[in-house]
Amino acid sequence: MPTSTISDEILAGLAPRVADKPHVVVAISGGVDSAVACLVLKELGVRCSALFMKNWNEPDDSGQCRWEDDVHDALDVCDKLQIPLNTIDLSEAYWSEVFEDFVAEYRAGRTPNPDVLCNREIKFKAFLDEAKKLGGDLIATGHYARIAQQDDGHQMLKGQDDNKDQTYFLYTLGQAQLAASLFPVGEIEKSKVREIARQAGFENHNKKDSTGICFIGEQNFREFLKNYVAVEAGPVLTEDGRAIGEHDGVAFYTLGQRQGLGIGGVQGAREAPWFVIEKSIADNALVVAQEHEHPRLMSNWLTATQASWVAHAPPPAAGAGGLRCMAKTRYRQADQACQVEVREAGQIFVKFEQPQRAVTPGQSVVLYDGAQCLGGAVITETGMH
Repeated sequence: MPTSTISDEILAGLAPRVADKPHVVVAISGGVDSAVACLVLKELGVRCSALFMKNWNEPDDSGQCRWEDDVHDALDVCDKLQIPLNTIDLSEAYWSEVFEDFVAEYRAGRTPNPDVLCNREIKFKAFLDEAKKLGGDLIATGHYARIAQQDDGHQMLKGQDDNKDQTYFLYTLGQAQLAASLFPVGEIEKSKVREIARQAGFENHNKKDSTGICFIGEQNFREFLKNYVAVEAGPVLTEDGRAIGEHDGVAFYTLGQRQGLGIGGVQGAREAPWFVIEKSIADNALVVAQEHEHPRLMSNWLTATQASWVAHAPPPAAGAGGLRCMAKTRYRQADQACQVEVREAGQIFVKFEQPQRAVTPGQSVVLYDGAQCLGGAVITETGMH
């Protein structure tokens, strides 16, 4: 067993959750976070096994399949900890439950967040089902979040490391998922996680964090998307309809975007950056302006659908239009004060105290009460009044 520097306080906090759960199945990814999650459980004396998900079979830009390297790193961890490693191919489920929706959203001109759907449909549904088949009583992942058990159920709390908190991507988890899950690194800061992994002798202790599309990884996004979404070049227009450039396909851009517009010096315009303020699917056009906080980029309200509540029901005040809480409309955004009204058919209306920039349909608005994640929904419309 490798030497670790995991504090007794962290171990003591997790101990009650595993006291009567003899077998924990860890979702091991090959990354450092899930590796340390395994180590924490071993330190607790829990019987654990690792399960690696293969969810994407296509090669990346270099012709390599990313999962092959990840399996190597997962094997290194499991060998050092002397725990069994199983693999499961969930690529069909990922394609049908996550990727097809991802592509459909881009075709419709929205900007989806596949990580949210991946957590709901793959990591905490398909994976959870597979873990139970292996005899698992709980699953564990390397997410930076925390679970607090209360008399009336489970709460999901932000991770201790504010810079790595991942509750924004986990808001669709409900009571059944939280009752069956552990987040062993949720109380640990990322720098400490890497140090624990280094001292344990894990090869992946300094491995770069994964970015890009969930399970697909880093690729040339435009070239990748062209394989699945039909796009064509079109005009880049100013507010008054003057063409000042050409875009590669409306689907490649998002509201508020500055980089990659390819706009050079424009006659009659000042020397200043341009920002996307509108995507017109019908006209295959981008509309741009030179103000970072252009009025058409600012919103103080939004509507959202597919509302999901961690407690399975919204707080009572929400039905009366009086739920005051905090919200994020993108990952790592500072919490923003707002008021939430729950409407019919899983819809919510959110009114912000201060205007928000580039609130984007297809992304999620996630609601918080202090460190507690209440739930969230998918943004459909925004505006100012």
